[in-house]
Amino acid sequence: MKKRKLTFIIFGGLILLFLIVTGFNTFMVKSKQPAPHPAIIKINQEEAVQHLSKAITYKTVSYQERSKFDLKEFDKFITFLQESFPEVNQKLSFEKVNGYALVYKWKGSDSSKNPIGLTSHYDVVPVLKGTEANWEQDPFSGAVVDGRIWGRGTLDDKIGVIGILQAVDYLLKEGYEPDRDMYFMFGFDEEIGGDEGASKIVDTLKAKGITFEYVLDEGGAIVESMVPGVIQPVGVVGISEKGSATAELSIEGSGGHSSQPKDHTNIGRIASAIAKLEDTQFKGDLRGPGKDMFEFVAPEMSFGMKFVFANKAIFEPVIEKILLGQPASAALIRTTIAPTIFQAGEQYNALPEKASAIINLRLMPGDSLEDVKRFIEDTIEDKDIKVTVTGSEASKVSSVNSWQFKSIQQAARNVYSNAVVAPYLMFAGSDARQYDPVSKNTYRFLPVQITSEDLNRMHGTNEHVSIENYINAIKFYVEVIREANKRHSVK
Repeated sequence: MKKRKLTFIIFGGLILLFLIVTGFNTFMVKSKQPAPHPAIIKINQEEAVQHLSKAITYKTVSYQERSKFDLKEFDKFITFLQESFPEVNQKLSFEKVNGYALVYKWKGSDSSKNPIGLTSHYDVVPVLKGTEANWEQDPFSGAVVDGRIWGRGTLDDKIGVIGILQAVDYLLKEGYEPDRDMYFMFGFDEEIGGDEGASKIVDTLKAKGITFEYVLDEGGAIVESMVPGVIQPVGVVGISEKGSATAELSIEGSGGHSSQPKDHTNIGRIASAIAKLEDTQFKGDLRGPGKDMFEFVAPEMSFGMKFVFANKAIFEPVIEKILLGQPASAALIRTTIAPTIFQAGEQYNALPEKASAIINLRLMPGDSLEDVKRFIEDTIEDKDIKVTVTGSEASKVSSVNSWQFKSIQQAARNVYSNAVVAPYLMFAGSDARQYDPVSKNTYRFLPVQITSEDLNRMHGTNEHVSIENYINAIKFYVEVIREANKRHSVK
């Protein structure tokens, strides 16, 4: 009896100790959100809306086949910028790189400070053929209806180009003078990789010996209902973007008549390899940008979720299992596998002599192309299947504890005071990775508050932005320029 009582006492003591330690950890979690300091910024809304509306009408479409570019439209767009922002063109230096990439430089008063770069792109993706009739407004009309601006580029990413220039124009008219040099850089082929736009800008900057404190591009946004347990919208700032690789699995062997098949045909073996990869998957691991994101949002969570994330060392396996349950959150903590193309056979009664499959993978920071190839080969366990992997690894991971990140976070909070602003890992690609060689940090953030439906519209049908969102984007760029010039780092 005494032995049982002692066991209960020890067990109860351990539970009590567990609750004390985990409860202490939970209550010690402090918010990482700076207090907002909103400034009074009076944007000329009528003029700003007119500029973005007009910008949408230029069909600056990027095609995979560059010969399809209508460069006359790109020329017209550049002329439109020069005519719409005369003060910007008068007081800032302007350079065209490789014909169509644009660089504005606003000279600061202190040459000892490294510059800041804000970048966007003015090319847009094509409207999918056959979907034109599904648009409520013509995709290149720039129509202003019911408090919204409609058309391709309203979210991705002419809003960035026009928003930045509107902010600079506002500050110039206010008599503002930056301490450090400010660069505003606009690519024209981001949607197909940026090789002739942002990449050439970087070559030019590198030749001049320019190093940025940070470059801010498009990317994350302020998304509603994004994180379980967080009521507020979450503004996610990309501190890295996943790599993108293409793996080809191929096998060759004798074909023959389908009436006498082998037990394992070429098609079957490739199909089996894909099934093994999908069943196995890369291991999920809450690390890097994903871990950083939850450290920023955990203090704002409901108590139950905060308790779990405050004691991550204990609950990490549970957290990872929960995150792996949904595609969006799973992509945050592992390299993803997406079979996209399967090629085999030409005739219904003939076994194909060759079968192949294409798999798109998005690589976590730290996973190399060689790691990916080794994982595939070890998983499929078929030496007759040739595996080739090409592509790019993840971009570098930028700091979240530096003044650079905090200045962006502060600017976002100044405009969206209710938002929780946190770092995250961007799944898609952007021009930001091009700037890694000339910048200490590269960040990705589109300063608009949107829903998951809006995210789907970026490359889809009925892309539009509310006037309120657009005006707030301009205010953010005003704030981020001011915040960047409050800091005192030197070269």
